[in-house]
Amino acid sequence: MTTPTRTPAPYRSALHPARAGFGRLLRAEWTKFWTVRAWLLVLAIAAVVTVVVCQLGASGSSVGGGPVISVGPGGEVVNDAFRFTHRPLTGDGVVTARVTGLKSADGRDLEPWAKAGIIVKSSLKQGSPYAAVMATPAHGVRMQWNFTHDTAGPSSDLAKAPQWLRLKRLGEKLTGYASVDGQNWTRLGEVGVGGLGETVQVGLFLAAPAHQVVHRSFGGTSEVQGGGEATGTFDHLTLQGTSTAPRWTATDVDAPADGPGPNSRPGTTTVSATGTYTLTGHGDIAPEENSPDIVQMSFQGVFVGLLFMVALGTLFVTTEYKRGLIRTTFTATPSRLKVLAAKTTVIAAITFTTGLLATAVGFTWAQKTLRSNGFKPPEFPDLSLLENPSLRAVVGSAVLLSLVAVLALSLGVVLRNSAGAIATVVVLVILPQILSFAFPLPAAQWLLRATPAAAFAIQQGMTYYPQVEHNCLPESGCYPLSPYNGLAVLAAYTLAALLLAAWTVRRRDA
Repeated sequence: MTTPTRTPAPYRSALHPARAGFGRLLRAEWTKFWTVRAWLLVLAIAAVVTVVVCQLGASGSSVGGGPVISVGPGGEVVNDAFRFTHRPLTGDGVVTARVTGLKSADGRDLEPWAKAGIIVKSSLKQGSPYAAVMATPAHGVRMQWNFTHDTAGPSSDLAKAPQWLRLKRLGEKLTGYASVDGQNWTRLGEVGVGGLGETVQVGLFLAAPAHQVVHRSFGGTSEVQGGGEATGTFDHLTLQGTSTAPRWTATDVDAPADGPGPNSRPGTTTVSATGTYTLTGHGDIAPEENSPDIVQMSFQGVFVGLLFMVALGTLFVTTEYKRGLIRTTFTATPSRLKVLAAKTTVIAAITFTTGLLATAVGFTWAQKTLRSNGFKPPEFPDLSLLENPSLRAVVGSAVLLSLVAVLALSLGVVLRNSAGAIATVVVLVILPQILSFAFPLPAAQWLLRATPAAAFAIQQGMTYYPQVEHNCLPESGCYPLSPYNGLAVLAAYTLAALLLAAWTVRRRDA
């Protein structure tokens, strides 16, 4: 009698089939990368070049002695220079005034952010805490405090109707109001301003920042100076509360004790018999945005290291197409999308890790060099690697390098040609950055919004505030998009290329 033969049950992994297969693919693609010595060499060169170029860029930058720097309550560098007609206020109180006019005092165009209003300030020391309510020629009524904070009020036209302004102090809480008739008041907001002290300085102020209008064409760049001095008129000035001074005193808050400040021309204050105050002055009460961006200056090597990452991402896939090995890969793993996903994961992880190490070392080394070249506190504060904006710029630069490598890999799948894929990525990512230095500003800013070059915005360390007019020039490291929005543009291009690669790899023969 013949004993029946039992067929053993086939082996089944305890893992989900998709996960087991993908893990095997990851190991296979990882092995492919690490067994090609040329790719490892390119990866090492990319890291070294990134660090060295970051250091060379920092070594070539220096700064000499400049004007006296004011530091705001939050540690930021600020402008704090204005004409001030003031009295001390002890304890709580209310200051009210009507702004009847604001015009240029020197015949030039009036700066849109010229300011005429009332202010409660901790002291006459530059950088001290404050809150102010003001009228501007182009931005309506505003309430601003501690330099970096701004909220909009009524968008009334000062040229057509005078603006009544009021500030009420209750401890460290300051509430701003505005009115067109002095009877019906609009509440602008209530803010807490720490560090005011028991006695503060309150009164009228006038500030008129200078500005430059930059025109750039293919033939060159021209600058037109505007603003710089303004005259504001006020009436119905009243102060309710306890004051130790019976009269108003006029002061220029811009001159240190050892000499005149950067705006050496003194302002003026006149009072008519009918109680009309006329203040003429210059300066600004706002964040300082003209200092070099020492965060962005520490990442110049990323621009060069990016070329090596492009080459790696491209060769990681085009080499298999060139030698015909991709057929073997697809025969072993019929699911082509899994193969593409594995290659993408491996190249993204390798380039991100290498980029993170290189940018962290490059940034730290460059910062030390910049400090030795004169970029020192308080104008240029010490930046910790583990705090923003440094951390965001370091990690963001590594993400940038990784996304570019994935973009190159995706285009390599679509084009199946190393030179074509590398050239396409260079045109998309690097060429717009170069052209932005020469194109007219509208075209340059469009390029840095609409192309993957927008991702370099992630390296910005400066914060640009809407209440400060500034010329956003590419050569100064300024980008029209915010850091994360700029990086998102590159991410969108990379995702689109990856989807195109997925569609292509399924439709075409190996």
